[in-house]
Amino acid sequence: MELRIEVICTGDEVLTGKIVNTNFSYITQKLEDFGLSVQWETTVGDDRENLLLAFQLAGQRADAVIVNGGLGPTVDDLSQEIAARAAGVDLVLSEEWLSRMEEYFRRRSRVMPPNNRKQAMLPAGAEVLDNPIGTACGFAVDIGRARFFFTPGVPRELRRMLEEQIIPQLLAKSGMQAAIFLKRFHSYGIGESHADTLLAGVEDLVPDGSVKLGFRAHYPQLETKLTVRGKDMDDIRRKLAPVEQEVRRRLGNFILAEGDQTLERVVLEELTARQAALSLVETFTSGQIAARIAHLPGAGKVIRRGIVVPDLAEVCAAVGLESAALANGITREAAEAVARAVRQQTGSTHALAVLIEIDDGADRIDIGGTVCLAIATEHDVASRRSRIVGGREWVRLGAVEMGLDCLRRYLKALPVHERIDFEIAEPRVAAAGAKPSS
Repeated sequence: MELRIEVICTGDEVLTGKIVNTNFSYITQKLEDFGLSVQWETTVGDDRENLLLAFQLAGQRADAVIVNGGLGPTVDDLSQEIAARAAGVDLVLSEEWLSRMEEYFRRRSRVMPPNNRKQAMLPAGAEVLDNPIGTACGFAVDIGRARFFFTPGVPRELRRMLEEQIIPQLLAKSGMQAAIFLKRFHSYGIGESHADTLLAGVEDLVPDGSVKLGFRAHYPQLETKLTVRGKDMDDIRRKLAPVEQEVRRRLGNFILAEGDQTLERVVLEELTARQAALSLVETFTSGQIAARIAHLPGAGKVIRRGIVVPDLAEVCAAVGLESAALANGITREAAEAVARAVRQQTGSTHALAVLIEIDDGADRIDIGGTVCLAIATEHDVASRRSRIVGGREWVRLGAVEMGLDCLRRYLKALPVHERIDFEIAEPRVAAAGAKPSS
C-alpha cells in the first residue's frame, strides 16, 4: 500500500520566513530514506481557524499526517487545542506526562513554571509519543481518515521522535517490511549526474527490487544512499553485500567516508594512528580547515598549529620565508615552500598549505579562483593546482574540501591529483618557449 503522507508545519515565524524551515527538509529526506514519500506540505501560522482547516483538509486526503510545532507552553502554541477540536474530543490532562515534566525540572534543580502544565493537556484517547530530551509531549490521534502525529519544533527532539517512534509506525501502516537499512557513501569530486551514470544498474544486482539507489547533493559533497529492505538484518546484509562492493568499485577514490563517518574524522584517525602532528596554513578559508578538525575528540594531540593569513606577504611572515620565495604568486611551488617551512618551523610530522587566489569580480558565478595546495613531510612533498569556477563562496567551500580530501588521499597512499567535476581545465600556453602552467 502506498501511504499518502502530508507534513504540516506551524508557526508565524515559519510562515513569514523569519526562520528557515529545516525541520520540513529533514522530515522529507528521512522519510525518503525509508521509501516513504510526502505528497503534500502545508505551512500554517498561529491562527486557530486556519489550523483547524488545515487539519480537516489533511484528514480528508492523507493516510498519515506529521504536524511539526505548536506543542510549547506559550499562548501561541495551539496544536493540542486544535487537534482536539478537529478530532471532536475534549482536552484532558495526562497525569503521566505531568509527572514526567515535574521530574524533568526537578533533575535540573528548577521549579516547573505553571504554564508548562499546558503541555500535558492532550486530546482524549491520544497516544503519547515519548520525548526523553524535552518537555513537549508528542502524541498521535485520528482526524478524519488519517493518523496524525504531532511533533515538537525543537530539531533534536523532532528527529529522535521521528526516527524512533513515527517512522516504525508509518512502515507498519504501509505494509512494508519493517526490517530496513540505509547505507550511505560520502564522496567529493563527482557531481550527482556523474555518479548516477557511474552507478547505473547497481540496483539490478538484487533482482527483487529491495535495494533502492538515491543521492543527496550538498556541495561540495555528494551522499550516495542505498536503502535495503529484507525479512531481517541477515537478509539485508546478504542483499547489500554485492551492491555496496560494486558502489565502492565504481566510485573508487572519490569515496571519502561511509555511514556516520566524516572526512575530517577519517583524516584525524589516520594521523592519530601514525602518532603524527599536523600544522596548517590557510588563506581565504576563514580557518575552516582547522575548524573542521580541531573540535573533534583527540584533535588536541594532533593539531600542532593552525595559521590563517590573508595574503602571501603575511604567509611569508608567519612561516619565516623570504618574500622572494613567493615572488611568482600562488603556484604549486609556492604551496610546497610554505608547507615545508611551516612543518620545519613547528616540528610537526605533516603540514598542509592551502593558498587561494580569487579572480577579480569573483562574485559572478561564471568565474572563480585558483587553489594551490601542498602536503609536506620530512622526506616528501605532494601538491596540486586547481581552478574552481562558481564565485567566492563556491571557491572557499571547494578549497576547504579539496585540502582535507587531498590530505586523506595522501595518508591513504592514493593519488593526490585526480580530476574532479568541480574544476575547469586551464588553457595551455601556446606561445613558443612559454612555460606551461604548474
